[in-house]
Amino acid sequence: MQNTQAPATDPGFKLPGAPATPPDPLPKTTDRNTNAPVEVTPVAGAPATDTSARDMAIGSAVFLVLLVVVFFVRNAYVHHLVVKRVAPSSAGSAGWLMFVGLGFVSAAAVLAIVNASKFLTFAVTGPLVLVGLAALVAALFIGRR
Repeated sequence: MQNTQAPATDPGFKLPGAPATPPDPLPKTTDRNTNAPVEVTPVAGAPATDTSARDMAIGSAVFLVLLVVVFFVRNAYVHHLVVKRVAPSSAGSAGWLMFVGLGFVSAAAVLAIVNASKFLTFAVTGPLVLVGLAALVAALFIGRR
């Protein structure tokens, strides 16, 4: 097949029988609704409802399961410290600090997974992780006495 149009970038060459000016590559709109707002229709098969409440409910359930797991880890840590001859009151304090620390870190992780664009900011995640890490460090130091 032979090319009958001249390229738009080369004005010095023209094939015989080609139009004098190349056609405009962009179509002209003459519709009177060009400034009207665009109506977006949902994609077939996509959910039409907002899932943020559902995501928060699932995240809350996951967080509660994590707290139960962390509670059992706390009990195992306290038992481990008592076996190592740490005073039971110090071991209990260290266990609760570890529970609080892991609870705050897991809350930050669950919030980041549920809605990263909303909760994965320094103002939300930063204090949760900071308090969690401080409690974990304190648990390690209290568990040494």
